[in-house]
Amino acid sequence: MSTVDRVQEEVRWVAADDPVLRPLIEDLARDYDARYEPTRGVPSSAELTRYPPEAFAPAQGGAFLAIVQDGQIVAGGALKRGGTDADGRPLAELKRMWTRGDRRRQGLAGRVLALLEARAAELGYTAMELTTGARQPEAVALYLRHGWIPDFDPTVPQDAAAYLRFTKPVA
Repeated sequence: MSTVDRVQEEVRWVAADDPVLRPLIEDLARDYDARYEPTRGVPSSAELTRYPPEAFAPAQGGAFLAIVQDGQIVAGGALKRGGTDADGRPLAELKRMWTRGDRRRQGLAGRVLALLEARAAELGYTAMELTTGARQPEAVALYLRHGWIPDFDPTVPQDAAAYLRFTKPVA
């Protein structure tokens, strides 16, 4: 690789309303609406406005990650305080996982996942949870590859499921 081909990359921990995240949110909205029908007239992309930016703030047990290459966001994801485990301890909930379309299949999602898992440990969480949709088989495959435990049988077609839940202990 020549010096001309080198990509300038940085990992940024940002506020959920940071303008660098705009392409992530806009692309997720398009993707959700293309994959899923509206529920009672509400588009699937409404999920992206379900939580205020403060829910992802470090002071609330959250974090938002952006991987930026040559000044443009190419991947990202977030944590927020989720539910509780059987002992009443809070879980970190993984949200907003995204990789730009032209940068997929390059390991970026796995890197985002690993960085968010490490941040969850730094924030004191002992376990994490997430949900994804049945029409996102690439997401299901990613989570299974990275040791997430499905709360469903992954060998059974999931077409009728609204959400697929995963959990993972924090190392």
